[in-house]
Amino acid sequence: MAPEDCRYTRTHEWIRVEGAQALVGITEHAAEQLGDVTFVELPAEGKEVKQGQAFGSIESVKAVSDLNAPVDGVVVTVNAALETEPELVNSSPQDQGWLVKVSVADASQVEQLLSAAEYQAFVAEQEG
Repeated sequence: MAPEDCRYTRTHEWIRVEGAQALVGITEHAAEQLGDVTFVELPAEGKEVKQGQAFGSIESVKAVSDLNAPVDGVVVTVNAALETEPELVNSSPQDQGWLVKVSVADASQVEQLLSAAEYQAFVAEQEG
C-alpha cells in the first residue's frame, strides 16, 4: 500500500515533503522485492543530489541496488539508525526506515512524480 501523503518514482523511492525539506525512502514494494536488507550506503550530510541520479545504495541478501534521488536538493540529515539496523528498511520502509532528509531545490519536481494511485498502477503493470 502506498501512503497518499507521498509521491513516488518509477525506481521505487518515495518522498514526503515537510515544508522546504522532504524525507526520502524506498517503497514497501521495493523492500519486499529486495528481501532482507543487510547494508545501506547513504551520502554525507551536505551532499548535493540530482533527480534520477544515484545518491547511495542498498544491499540485501538478493542484490545491491542504487538509491535514486526523487528531486534535486542537498542532504540535510541521514537516518543514522540504519547503520546498525538496516532491517528497519524492511520492517518500516515508509516510517522508521526512511533514508535521508533533503532540502528541495525545485518543488515542481515533486509534482511531476507519481501519486499513490499512479504508483500502485505502475507496480501492478510491472507485475502483470
